[in-house]
Amino acid sequence: MKQQSDETIKHLKQERGNMRKTKLLKLAGVVLALTLLAAACGGAEEAAEPSGTGDSGGEVTKGGTYRLETDAFEWNASLDPSGEYLGTAWAIYSNLTLRGLVTYPHLPGAEGQEIVPDLAEDMPEVSEDGLTYTFTLKDGVMFGPPVDREITSQDVKTVKDDVSGIETPDDKTIIFHLTEETPDFLFRLAMPATAPIPEEVAKCWTKAGEYGRYSISSGPYMYEGSADLDISSCDSMKPIAGFDPNQFVKLERNPNYDPSTDSPEVRENNIDAWELELNTNTQDIFDKIQAGQVEEAIASPPKQVLREYATDPELKPSLHAGTGDRTWYLTMNLTQPPFDDIHVRKALNLVMDKDGLRTAWGGPIFGEIANHILPETMLPGLLTDYNPYPSDNSTGDVEAAKEEMMQSKYDTDGDGVCDGPECEGILHISRSTPPWTEMIPIIEDSAGKIGLDLTTRELEDSYTAIQTTSKNVPFASNAQWGKDYPDASTFMVLFDSRSILPTGNVNYSLVGVSPEQNTDEKLGVDGTLDVPSVDSRIDDCNATAGDERDQCWADLDKYLMEEVVPWVPYLDATNIDITGPAVTQYVFDQFAGEPAWSKVAVDESAQE
Repeated sequence: MKQQSDETIKHLKQERGNMRKTKLLKLAGVVLALTLLAAACGGAEEAAEPSGTGDSGGEVTKGGTYRLETDAFEWNASLDPSGEYLGTAWAIYSNLTLRGLVTYPHLPGAEGQEIVPDLAEDMPEVSEDGLTYTFTLKDGVMFGPPVDREITSQDVKTVKDDVSGIETPDDKTIIFHLTEETPDFLFRLAMPATAPIPEEVAKCWTKAGEYGRYSISSGPYMYEGSADLDISSCDSMKPIAGFDPNQFVKLERNPNYDPSTDSPEVRENNIDAWELELNTNTQDIFDKIQAGQVEEAIASPPKQVLREYATDPELKPSLHAGTGDRTWYLTMNLTQPPFDDIHVRKALNLVMDKDGLRTAWGGPIFGEIANHILPETMLPGLLTDYNPYPSDNSTGDVEAAKEEMMQSKYDTDGDGVCDGPECEGILHISRSTPPWTEMIPIIEDSAGKIGLDLTTRELEDSYTAIQTTSKNVPFASNAQWGKDYPDASTFMVLFDSRSILPTGNVNYSLVGVSPEQNTDEKLGVDGTLDVPSVDSRIDDCNATAGDERDQCWADLDKYLMEEVVPWVPYLDATNIDITGPAVTQYVFDQFAGEPAWSKVAVDESAQE
């Protein structure tokens, strides 16, 4: 998630935490599956071709330390797997320190979205009714020091011990009994929060965030100093030295890891150590990368750095762009005039200069123009040619927008321009940093062509405003969403009325809100409450499996774009990484949206 600002990261933690604790958990209606994840759960002048792998001209080597720096530690919640909700933490877990029953192969593209066995000997045996999943654990998979014992089925159950639907008839067998068929159950089970934890340590740390500094490895790497953790009693435990949630993460090889219990297609484990440290000077991080002093940044590269790497033939191989599985969008509140009129919402989609917005980001390297809600990678091929609001070069079609506006009640004289008093001084929430400061005049100019006069407020903490329903914000340009796992359900929750909250709300458009909900939940919405709902359509798709499931989500995307129109999507974003000259192998992990650190390699002789 390299293009995300500190505010974005903070907002994602807040909004997804709120969703996790409340309405999101009701949506699937599967008590077991939901409880399992309740605690866990998503400009360059020349564009670089998105690629999942790259090298610096050397052979893939074993050994060495892979060094990273980050300009903020906002992306972690103390690395407690029961509470983390961003890709960086997930990448650390699933690549390096934790193993679950199933996982991903840590590859780019569609191949990287497939579920594969990890602790389990094979994929589960599933009953004909789809309600029972039976796994058998591999032999010889050990917890790292100081626990030093084999992982059992009870350790998997420890993640959420009060779930009656989990059965462990013996140490090697774990059976999940679902209350209803859940087609995305294996995706949920692949989330790092379901990885086994040893009761002898976990029993001492029961509050969210506490376990992170005492986390015991089940993967190829562990925190430096794990072996020194005294687990003889809860009082004797002191934080493991290799992790400070505000300063650094230092990992070393886990001596109890047996590669014969793992697959080299999933984890190559080329490096000997992985170290991440804080450096608040973003430019300095990228200077150190170029100098060979650091291999990678968990930070957004400045535009001038991107430009240099994209145009310099010697540097360009170190610039990597992978599909980000996320959409940046402008959001319209369906309860607030003039956006309570669908013709106004459609007209804004038609008139918006999306290419200009992408240019403000830095150009095509940052992604493809988005024409619908779901990223292309979520439903390959089903929405590729779908564009309900086309324009030449994606710069906006003023005439088509005016024709649409003529149908609005806010165009009183039928000239294609919004002229009611509701069209003046429309509150527009944005951010106070680039690229939003560069996007604002483009948005204001596009909207002005159809009579929408925006009053923009640039806020440092712009999400608090749009997440608080009583603020009644009509329009905002600061929003984005990325997948939790490769299923469209993790996007469509944004349009479920059951996810609406007074604070921490993520259904910014208030799709499906009702007068009763506004009163009962004290939302404080002051506006039109005759808003279309897609709740039943979401439920239908959630209950559908296979190819029909993908088609159901694609159809819902089209319905939202044509019959509800809550967004102006504009960027199907890429993930950008820059690596140092010592990196001999880079692989993109599609699941986490980060490098596959289980597969990276370095040449120690090229490190400074």
